[in-house]
Amino acid sequence: MKNARAGDTSQGADLHEDSIKVPAITVAFWIIKILATTFGETAGDAVSMSLDLGYLTSTVIFALAFMAFVVAQTRARSFHPYLYWSTIIATTTVGTTLADFLTRSVGIGYPGGALILMVMLGLTLYAWKRTLGSTSVTMVMSAPAEMYYWLTIMVSQTLGTALGDWTADTAGLGYSGSALVFGSALAIIAVAYYRTKIAHTALFWAAFILTRPLGAVIGDFLDKPIDHGGLALSRYTASAVIFVLIAGGIHFFSRRPALRQH
Repeated sequence: MKNARAGDTSQGADLHEDSIKVPAITVAFWIIKILATTFGETAGDAVSMSLDLGYLTSTVIFALAFMAFVVAQTRARSFHPYLYWSTIIATTTVGTTLADFLTRSVGIGYPGGALILMVMLGLTLYAWKRTLGSTSVTMVMSAPAEMYYWLTIMVSQTLGTALGDWTADTAGLGYSGSALVFGSALAIIAVAYYRTKIAHTALFWAAFILTRPLGAVIGDFLDKPIDHGGLALSRYTASAVIFVLIAGGIHFFSRRPALRQH
């Protein structure tokens, strides 16, 4: 299978690519992911706060959208970039409102919410590894693997929202300080990817989790009031601009599925 790994266009390589419905992990992937998490924050707040639907109602709406996209993604026979990223966006919006509901409406607070979600994420990854043998995204080629994949992402997006709010508000780092912390952590992971022997799958999920609080604090910085350290931009305008950037990124840079590891 050497040629398939090298990215040749033979029928065998095409078959392997067709069985994988997640994108190649490139710099463009991470840029779009951060944009998607930022959009999730501004759009989630727009529905729950600006439209005044509340966290619970907004969570139900976004959860239904998320489940619909997951069903469509699971039934698809090949990689569809717009479908994939629509599902990612759905996880970011439901993650935003669900985290806000748990930490604010239920009242468990940011530390408690983050701890509970960390445990849930760890259990999800453990169950995935235990059941299917690998949590690598290049092995997401079956319905069970896809269900674990999307459940892990949804929990990680919710966790990321709680972490972002925790550092920006409770820890007192503010939006810019929190963005610096999470951005630095991602830079360290990038160095570890190229300079250490740490398992790439572990580094991927660490980076995936950290992009969510980074996007959350960037989103809050854009739309929160000036006296709270934000720019006080319209949530609708910010969401619309970010959405256009995401669509452009998908169109130009994210149309290739990941290659299977042999």
